[in-house]
Amino acid sequence: MATLAERMVGAARLDAGTYEEVEADTGATGQAALVVVISSVCLAIGARLGAGLFGLVLMSVFRLIGWYVWALVTFLVGTRMLPGSKTEADVGQLLRTLGNLVVGIWMLVAMVIAVRQALDYDNTARAVGVVVIGFVIYLALAALAGIVITGLGGAPAPAPVTP
Repeated sequence: MATLAERMVGAARLDAGTYEEVEADTGATGQAALVVVISSVCLAIGARLGAGLFGLVLMSVFRLIGWYVWALVTFLVGTRMLPGSKTEADVGQLLRTLGNLVVGIWMLVAMVIAVRQALDYDNTARAVGVVVIGFVIYLALAALAGIVITGLGGAPAPAPVTP
């Protein structure tokens, strides 16, 4: 079983195996909630919330509620409206996997700020555009690299994790 830090890194790398592991580990819901709280605190500090400890707690509570609502809505859409032939899930599985996704979103937000500052932009919208375009290109290149590596016989796809 991976540590919380290893899971956070795996989630940030968009490693499907990490998400499978977290999905199967019913004890990881607390870890996922902790990831949401950590990212909330980082967001509040980065935004200079100015409300002190109360602001940090409030931000964490709102983000935890949002996390649960997001997981519930995703569960309903994915299992009731658009289920696949193999769809079998519960809200807990989505809570655990989406909790790690929050870190990825936080990283994208941090990247927008970093790009805005590094490129001396006057507004955030231009930085968002740069990050989105760069992220799409990065994903395309990563997919191409994966296809090439797999085609050359290297880096086989990870085996599915069974509970």
